Amino acid sequence: MINRLVIKEAKTRADFKAFVNFQFKLYKGHKFWIPPIKKDEIKALTPKSNPAYKFCEAKHWMAINDGICVGRISAIINKKYNEKTGVSYGRFSRIEFIDSAQVFDLLMETAENWFRGENLEKIHGPLGFSNLDTQGLLIDGFDHLPSIASVYHLPYYKDYFDRRGYEKENDWVEFRLTLSENAVNKAARGAAIIQKRGGFELVKVSSKKELQKYAHRIFEILNDAFGELPYVIELNDDMIELYTKKYFEVLDPRFITLVKKDGVLVGFFVGLPSLSEAMQKANGKLFPFGFTHVLKALKNPKVIDMMLTGVLHEYHASGVAVILIGELQRTMMELGIDQMETTGIFEDNHNVISNWKNYDHIQHKRRRCYVKHL
Repeated sequence: MINRLVIKEAKTRADFKAFVNFQFKLYKGHKFWIPPIKKDEIKALTPKSNPAYKFCEAKHWMAINDGICVGRISAIINKKYNEKTGVSYGRFSRIEFIDSAQVFDLLMETAENWFRGENLEKIHGPLGFSNLDTQGLLIDGFDHLPSIASVYHLPYYKDYFDRRGYEKENDWVEFRLTLSENAVNKAARGAAIIQKRGGFELVKVSSKKELQKYAHRIFEILNDAFGELPYVIELNDDMIELYTKKYFEVLDPRFITLVKKDGVLVGFFVGLPSLSEAMQKANGKLFPFGFTHVLKALKNPKVIDMMLTGVLHEYHASGVAVILIGELQRTMMELGIDQMETTGIFEDNHNVISNWKNYDHIQHKRRRCYVKHL
């Protein structure tokens, strides 16, 4: 029951901790929600720890009812993205709330009013500080476990956004793919032809230390390959350093594939053994015991999450992606793994989606970015 509902801006570390903990209370015991690492989430909210604050303004609020948090929302102004698009957007992010119209409306009104005070034209989201942050609201696929690169939300969220006049801006779709010997052989034949014809060199790294040498170049390719996509901003050196520290320590070199042309790295593929169940067991903390669940999942993978693929723009039509995927599939078959989980793909990216016809596949999740004029 909603009695005394107020909004509170999160400003202190204690506030940020409460902001993060609300999600854990809301989804406690939920079989399809993947808990984030609490420490990482608090860092993302803290200006001193998140280099995105150099080009972003952000505020974070909690809805408090009788002293208890019942909802939360972040509001972000990404100046780089607004300069890129020429549109003054505000982004709402990390929204979570109990099934209450009063709570939802208070959260959205607070964010919308702040954006209006900053003379912005539109509000859209859920979007994070960058495209490597959380993106989209789950609107279909509530009975499937997401990858750690995806999101989960409660089914009633969508109805509240529809009622408030928010409209679809873009949708991402996600797939579960099952490898077959025929698909692997077909990909291998195509990759061999492309590699020979284009003079491409396939590179496999054998250790995390070796992979680290390529880290900055991988993000440079990412900036080039994704630069024209919606919601993407170029990652600066500080952000590259942040994401390198955050992600490269858990990457498994067996599922990393690189391609060079004339000795220069032009494409990469990052696969990762699914950590979804391990992160559920860790429940927001890697230490003292959470990391053991992660290590176990990395050692004995059953599903590979297709985390990220990037190819320099000038080589998009060259077939480099076929080489990258083909090598991943070869490795998977050698290890007896036949399940792949894609991350979000824009629904109008027909070139990529058509490739999944070579597999037994299901399109099992859909998430949406909403937009509204202020």
